[in-house]
Amino acid sequence: MEGINEKEEAQKGSSPAELGKWAEIQDTLKKRVITVDDFPWRLASQSESEPQQQQLKYVGGVDVSFSKEEPSMACGSLVVLDLLHDLRLVYQEYTCLSLDIPYIPGFLAFREAPILLHLLAKMKKDASPFYPQVLMVDGNGLLHPRGFGLASHLGVIANIPTIGVGKNLHHVDGLTQSGVRKLLEAEENKAKGIITLRGNSGFIWGAAMRSEQGSLKPVFVSVGHRVSLETAIEIVNMTCKFRVPEPIRQADIRSREHL
Repeated sequence: MEGINEKEEAQKGSSPAELGKWAEIQDTLKKRVITVDDFPWRLASQSESEPQQQQLKYVGGVDVSFSKEEPSMACGSLVVLDLLHDLRLVYQEYTCLSLDIPYIPGFLAFREAPILLHLLAKMKKDASPFYPQVLMVDGNGLLHPRGFGLASHLGVIANIPTIGVGKNLHHVDGLTQSGVRKLLEAEENKAKGIITLRGNSGFIWGAAMRSEQGSLKPVFVSVGHRVSLETAIEIVNMTCKFRVPEPIRQADIRSREHL
């Protein structure tokens, strides 16, 4: 399988009625998604004359990992990095538990969102001074069969700006992994290492970008909530040391450590 195709995946462990209910929830929450910049901060490159506290400083990352020995055992991790001090780790928290909800393509949020929302709620309850100003999510936002992936789900419910960063491409609106690869390798795009993901309908679903020099595999960036695609791309560029943005990479490392 060269990408994620919801129709081709077996919907194991969930009844049609349950999937229908999940789809209704997605459609309802999707109406609340904000796809333009809606936050009080500015990027450092845009705000040299602004006070320090007005710049984007705390960037969060979340990830959920699963045990290879016990596939139902999951560990969710939330980290926060200081963008103004070389992406220094300033906060980390995790929670591990057993999940009985299977992975269903297109419905990842119903498996992983509760763990991650718990971590965000705990951080807010503890009044942490490092609560993220924007959250980077190992998963998609608008780049999703229903236009409402995990990043959008978390953003709407937690009311936090979110960016979706996926490692696999959902096959939507005529977009395919092979087609994206060809566009990235085209002479006019090679130097930039980034292309806009425009579907057959003309809708812009996100962007594919080679975030690490020399990498053949792109990451797929999409709007989650309260962040424009342009800003999302800039933040991904600012936080990448390797292929995956550092907030998500660090969250992934720590979630695996505790399994």
